Amino acid sequence: MATISMRQLKKKYGAVVAIPDLSLEVKDGEFLILVGPSGCGKSTLLRMLAGLESVTGGDIAIDDEVVNDQMPRQRDIAMVFQSYALYPHMTVGQNMGFSLKLDKCSKAEIKERVAAAADILALTPLLERKPAQLSGGQRQRVAMGRAIVRDPKVFLFDEPLSNLDAKLRVQMRAEIKSLHRRLKTTIVYVTHDQVEAMTMADRIVVMSAGHIEQVGTPLDLYDRPMSRFVAEFLGSPSMNMLTGELIGTSGAMALKLDDGSTIALPHAATGMTPGTKVTMGIRPEHLSLATGDGPGFEVEVDVTEPTGSDTLLIGGVAGCAITCEISGRPKVAPGQKVRLAIDEAHLHFFEQESGRRIEAADLALAG
Repeated sequence: MATISMRQLKKKYGAVVAIPDLSLEVKDGEFLILVGPSGCGKSTLLRMLAGLESVTGGDIAIDDEVVNDQMPRQRDIAMVFQSYALYPHMTVGQNMGFSLKLDKCSKAEIKERVAAAADILALTPLLERKPAQLSGGQRQRVAMGRAIVRDPKVFLFDEPLSNLDAKLRVQMRAEIKSLHRRLKTTIVYVTHDQVEAMTMADRIVVMSAGHIEQVGTPLDLYDRPMSRFVAEFLGSPSMNMLTGELIGTSGAMALKLDDGSTIALPHAATGMTPGTKVTMGIRPEHLSLATGDGPGFEVEVDVTEPTGSDTLLIGGVAGCAITCEISGRPKVAPGQKVRLAIDEAHLHFFEQESGRRIEAADLALAG
């Protein structure tokens, strides 16, 4: 196990700044996941950790030792790639033990360590097969086994599940999480899939344009996103966003939408300043079909998507797309107008220009 410190890290490609200034601490034995859209810098950051990319500025330290100038093999890090990177002419056992052979380990030690890793990953019956004879999930396990045999301080995963089908991704998520519990090794894992991040991570780092937007546990980020970017990135379906202006008095506030309609907010906006232009966010599961006169708004349903246990109602209001997740199978047809009720305890408010969370709303909700 190991701690990792990234201090004022910078990366440039000529005139292009990929990572302008990033600092991050990874705890001993932690499963840390980096997420963000394509081009946000997460894979670049992982490759700098591995020593596959040079550092333009700042320091990377593993267990308090600065490793900027160390070669990848000197860092005691093992990396699992998206492409598996297996040697097609070698057997599973040979692929798993190849790095140990380069380290001039004895044949007996290589055999013992490969057998132990194969047992952990249920690969023992496959040790004599070639990669071409394996399924995608089996190849990914071999790539993980090749990393495990080295017994590294840190595992790095670069979108390892993106080539697998949906069912196999779910299975492999569980296997990697189980592996972490058994080995207790520090893991830094890159993905663009927020479902992977939510289900696997001890902490999530949300990145955008080379910056860290927010760091926290999956539920902390989901329940209290500090920016509109984080709010919309985490969660599937994405958080609904309604833009408008707060009107009324502090004790009887409402959100005036861009089309002139209003949504009463008798509790959530208490103490906020009338005239403030805000973006109000609410997750699909915190909307419901209205049965009374509480806070809510009318939506014309464009699409209904039954998912089995739940149904998604998709429509729009004041130019904003709205998705509502309803438990069960409501009898709602496309083209029908419905009134959606808002759970005020789960509203989020963001500044329209900066996208940052409005803390005054947090105080109102707490009260």
